[in-house]
Amino acid sequence: QVQVVESGGGLVQPGESLRLTCAASGSINIINNINAMQWYRQGPGKEREMVAGITLGGHTNYADSVKGRFSISRDRAMNHVYLQMNDLKPEDTAVYYCDARYGSTWLGLRGQGTQVTVSS
Repeated sequence: QVQVVESGGGLVQPGESLRLTCAASGSINIINNINAMQWYRQGPGKEREMVAGITLGGHTNYADSVKGRFSISRDRAMNHVYLQMNDLKPEDTAVYYCDARYGSTWLGLRGQGTQVTVSS
């Protein structure tokens, strides 16, 4: 089994930045075979939305709403994934979660999430 812990959220004003961290732990067999990780978010009254993803090979993808503002990165071992969020907007307000992919299957992980609130 794998667990994730998300951190780094907070209350910021529009235009400010935050850096989120996701730390994965658990079964060494699974951890060592994670080949992608992603951030997703769920805002109040909204559906879950994929925000950014990164593969073991370094390929990244982003939701259109965050392109040019957010940047995803990872450590070499794929145990940690980061989300640098710049120029934050009120519509970025949400709880942010991370997930990991083992083989071709997303594990459906859901840690406690980290709350990001953007408000003036």
